[in-house]
Amino acid sequence: MSYSTADPLRSVTLDDVRGARKMLAGVARVTAMEGSRHLSQLVGAPVHLKCENLQRTGSFKLRGAYVRIAGLLPEERAAGVVAASAGNHAQGVALASALLGVRATVFMPIGAPLPKISATRDYGAEVRLHGQVVDETLAAAQEYAAATGAVFIHPFDHPDVIAGQGTVGLEILDQCPELRTLVVGVGGGGLAAGIAVAVKELRPDVRIVGVQAEGAAAYPPSLSAGRPVSIAAPATMADGIKVGRPGEVPFRIVADLVDEVRTVGEDELSAALLLCLERAKLVVEPAGASPVAALLARPREFEGPVVAVLSGGNVDPLLMQRILRHGMVAQGRYLAVRLRLTDRPGALASLLGALSAADANVVDVSHVRTDSRLGLTEAEVELHLETKGPEHCAEVGRALGEAGYTVID
Repeated sequence: MSYSTADPLRSVTLDDVRGARKMLAGVARVTAMEGSRHLSQLVGAPVHLKCENLQRTGSFKLRGAYVRIAGLLPEERAAGVVAASAGNHAQGVALASALLGVRATVFMPIGAPLPKISATRDYGAEVRLHGQVVDETLAAAQEYAAATGAVFIHPFDHPDVIAGQGTVGLEILDQCPELRTLVVGVGGGGLAAGIAVAVKELRPDVRIVGVQAEGAAAYPPSLSAGRPVSIAAPATMADGIKVGRPGEVPFRIVADLVDEVRTVGEDELSAALLLCLERAKLVVEPAGASPVAALLARPREFEGPVVAVLSGGNVDPLLMQRILRHGMVAQGRYLAVRLRLTDRPGALASLLGALSAADANVVDVSHVRTDSRLGLTEAEVELHLETKGPEHCAEVGRALGEAGYTVID
């Protein structure tokens, strides 16, 4: 098939997705489909995880980037390509360019995680750090394209990219032919649009549910307005779907083919990431865990069999630490308490004894004995505890009260 670059607003068809699949043979992995016993029990029907976090470069982005770059004319390839990204798209463009012998320049924000910068360079791209936020980085990449003639590779707003991402949908139908509901994270909309084109043409009975982070949910107001609209200052830990405005091309497809777009909060994202790690033994980034978050939030609203797309696994280790702790707090498995006690020998040991009796594991203790807020004989203690869930947290609170301690907060 031919991928013309002359009309970026053309529609995407099933034939485009099938052509992309042939193009990606031997390039992109056919990623695994794993069953989840825990989620299946919650939903009351079989739940399967489509593991695009195990794709080359750690996300689905390689699919669309490769198809887009492979479709360039010879003179366009000679001019090179340029992209802007904080992570997944950067790595997808870098590897696709290396495989196709095309020079790639990738602009990344100055604060991008070092592992993502290093991986992008290792795949062969020239990395330029510019801007504090992605919008500034994007503007720099577009200026570079205008000045040098390099082809700008958009992360989601191009038919070739959408066709490449749609190959995930074809694989899902092959791996789970009895599919009834498909749940996928939505940022700009390229992955959801591509999957919808493939799945709805072959299985119009399948329900497709898109998921956005509450702090970066541009699709609900856009769908209400009937056109892409921007939201101010999107904010979420799920940087892979932190997009302030839907793409023109994917928006039309999502509006036509995706049955519903719902949102999830940061606590739900954290809990989903923790579940993927603990129960499925899969490292998934917050954006990739968003479909699982939607299942956890309202599990009985999904007709099975269900497939949840884990779209990526590129998460910075430092962010992972914070998210896991956040997830444990959200599940009632991590408790922080602050209280005051009499500053006398053995007082702290007595407090720790009360916590031990309540079967709470002390992770950290901060003991302040000199502070203007404290009385002459007072000390303040802040404790971080591992607990077994909300009921255990309540039990710990009762145990402290019965032992004569007053929790400040």
